[in-house]
Amino acid sequence: MKNLGEMMKQVQAMQSRMAEVQAKLEQATVTGQSGAGLVKLTMSGKGAMTRLDIDPSLLKPEEKDILEDLIVAAHTDAKNKSEAMMAEEMKSLTGGLPLPPGMKLPF
Repeated sequence: MKNLGEMMKQVQAMQSRMAEVQAKLEQATVTGQSGAGLVKLTMSGKGAMTRLDIDPSLLKPEEKDILEDLIVAAHTDAKNKSEAMMAEEMKSLTGGLPLPPGMKLPF
């Protein structure tokens, strides 16, 4: 039963660290950009878009399709950065606790 007790302590410690990571991610931001910085999009660490900055030179009716593509590209860039940041936080959180391949936290 000693191993079970130790395991429960590890689970409780991990839950506490998970709450800390969640709070940290809520405060963190990432910025994605496209079109050599003509479109910039900022997201929280949890994936909520918080800001969109569009260079005025793109605000022409004939540039609509390009602008839409640049916004999508900036969002993808920011999302990839957010996911990388989260993966790094989770890696530090689960250090020493082997997880099956493909298993992601939080569930």
